[in-house]
Amino acid sequence: MTDQGQAAWQNLQGRLLERGERRLVLVEGDRDRALAWLRALLPALALEPGLWLGPATDCPHQGLTPLAPGKARQWLGRETSLVVWDGWQGNPPDGFAAVSGTLAAGGLLFWLMPPLSRWSGFDDPDYARTGLEHLDQHPFAARLARVLADDPGVIRISADQPSDTRLPHPPAPAQPFSVAGTEDQHRLVQQLVRFGLGRRRRPVVLTADRGRGKSAALGMAAAELLRQGRKQVLVTAPSELNVDTLFRHARDALADAIVSDTDGSLEIRGGGRLRFLPVRALLSQQPEAEVVMVDEAAAIPAPLLQRILLGWPRVAFSSTVHGYEGAGRGFAIRFREVLDRETPHWQNLSLTTPVRWASADPLEPLVARLFLLAADGPAPPVQAFSAQDIRVEPFVPGDASDADLAEAFGLLVAAHYRTTPADLRQWLDAPEARSWRARVGDTTVGLLWGVVEGGLAADLAEQITLGQRRVRGHLLPQSLASHSGFPEAASQSCLRVVRVAVADGARRAGVGHRLVAAAESGAIGEGLDALGTSFGGSEPLLAFWRCCGLRPVRLGLNREATSGEYPLQMLRGLSPAGTALVGRLQDRLAEHWLSLLPLAWPELEPGLLAALSEQLPATERLSDDDRRDLNSFAHGHRGFLLSLPVLRKASMACAVPAWLGTRAELRLWVGAVLQQRGWSELQAEGLCLGQRDGEDRLRAVIRQLLRQGPEL
Repeated sequence: MTDQGQAAWQNLQGRLLERGERRLVLVEGDRDRALAWLRALLPALALEPGLWLGPATDCPHQGLTPLAPGKARQWLGRETSLVVWDGWQGNPPDGFAAVSGTLAAGGLLFWLMPPLSRWSGFDDPDYARTGLEHLDQHPFAARLARVLADDPGVIRISADQPSDTRLPHPPAPAQPFSVAGTEDQHRLVQQLVRFGLGRRRRPVVLTADRGRGKSAALGMAAAELLRQGRKQVLVTAPSELNVDTLFRHARDALADAIVSDTDGSLEIRGGGRLRFLPVRALLSQQPEAEVVMVDEAAAIPAPLLQRILLGWPRVAFSSTVHGYEGAGRGFAIRFREVLDRETPHWQNLSLTTPVRWASADPLEPLVARLFLLAADGPAPPVQAFSAQDIRVEPFVPGDASDADLAEAFGLLVAAHYRTTPADLRQWLDAPEARSWRARVGDTTVGLLWGVVEGGLAADLAEQITLGQRRVRGHLLPQSLASHSGFPEAASQSCLRVVRVAVADGARRAGVGHRLVAAAESGAIGEGLDALGTSFGGSEPLLAFWRCCGLRPVRLGLNREATSGEYPLQMLRGLSPAGTALVGRLQDRLAEHWLSLLPLAWPELEPGLLAALSEQLPATERLSDDDRRDLNSFAHGHRGFLLSLPVLRKASMACAVPAWLGTRAELRLWVGAVLQQRGWSELQAEGLCLGQRDGEDRLRAVIRQLLRQGPEL
């Protein structure tokens, strides 16, 4: 590269820094030539700190830190000056979007890829882990190529003739950009300080787009809290690297007051201390602290967030509204339910003005459009509508306009805790995907995303059942085959519903049921054996799917990381073989139900447990001896332990689960009889005053059952 060429790039980087902007540089063509060109160019550019996303042995400059694309999330909350992304080695959408958000003003993001005209057929190595390899066409990549080709802010370089590129010459700004606190950020710091000094049990949730200075505000607020007398301020995040910015701003604010600065800990004169702890260490050690700050909260499983919320007097959660770390908007929606229930006086704070780059930066809107990070779903219809106004139709996301796609994907983001750009790729590219949308006029009010699974060869299905094989995809058939023990679950075909999403203004109008009915009709038309779904179990979702005709066939043994609930799988037979399989799966689950309850699901929510019991086939018939034992427990002095076997047996007798679900003592019954939890634990939860009181309450339940309950 000539000195003149290097000077042109230096001038561009300098002008971008003055303007507070960043640029995507798309290097199209032969990978070896692209790397050779970069090796000649990079020594002339500011690249500290910089990242290389590709094989470490091919890193084009020693000043770049090699990083595997799958570990890109480790850099959340940190800044870079230059990034080189080797797209020839794979392009996980979540990682690319995350890394783009680390670029500071003046930053350049070099993306090595084939020519745009080849993207739709490019066999991206990252597809191998998704089941999308060996496809002739990739609508997701084709859409990326269209967006990039249409964006004038993208700098396109031909690896064959890089010197032919004319670099842009953005005009000098009237006022050079500087990274400084905005009024927005200053106001937020004051709000956080008032929170940290204020009343207990009033948590704050801070949400904003990337680059708005959330982490910096947390750091400045933590410093001020220590200055004003707080002794222990704890910080947690998915990784210690995530809080680099927070600690840097805390150090700058505290300056000479710091007497100790070690890894993850600052101490000031007077004994005040700011300390980082990983999430699980925080929860296991449970150190005392007046304030806990949770950065990058959307990347932390919901049940852990809830434990943090309840474990300390003042907790602040910070999350990106749109983005790569798990759809912060979905986080805000789902976590709000917990906050409303547990701490109704919580506060919602936000930032809107960018801090790390200028408002006119072209890279942020480009990445948002590429991966639909800002997809918010449709506005509700202006007028009320009736069931007759709803139109349900098949929807092919790869053929949709960008406006329709963004509207539909926004619904999916709002419906699920963690819908990410990788989900968008799967939705667009997977040939087994099936979708339906509900419209009122031109407004999308609901969406269903499903995927055809199963239909595996009989010998492969048998190997899956024995735990000898696993194949990519086929979540529901494989789970049922391997955990429930039925090879037919993998050899039969089903439509698994991945998501059902309904717009806020259209709920309780039958939209979800209409979508499921359309999916069922489509599955029957394809000759599939069943319609199924798998989700984090909850009473409302169980009730919805029950109304759609699905029945529970499996409850997972481990809680989901995202929802914090046990995965519940439900199925509806569509063919004679599918209907028979659903019956066998239900019978098997019912036979094992009482044995597994105390061992596998000791903390299952009682209402959900009762509702599941009600939907399973009755497995128990009481004998005359059983009825005599029940009467002895209800009216005599027969002890609880001696009566426990018959009490458990009665729990699964015909119509008894539904009757128990209406009793005031349901939670006590579930805890003592079905989950076999200790009396002290039940007393601590306020379900009884102790063993004698608990037994008396259960005796009263049995007396009511014998007098007014179903026939035993």
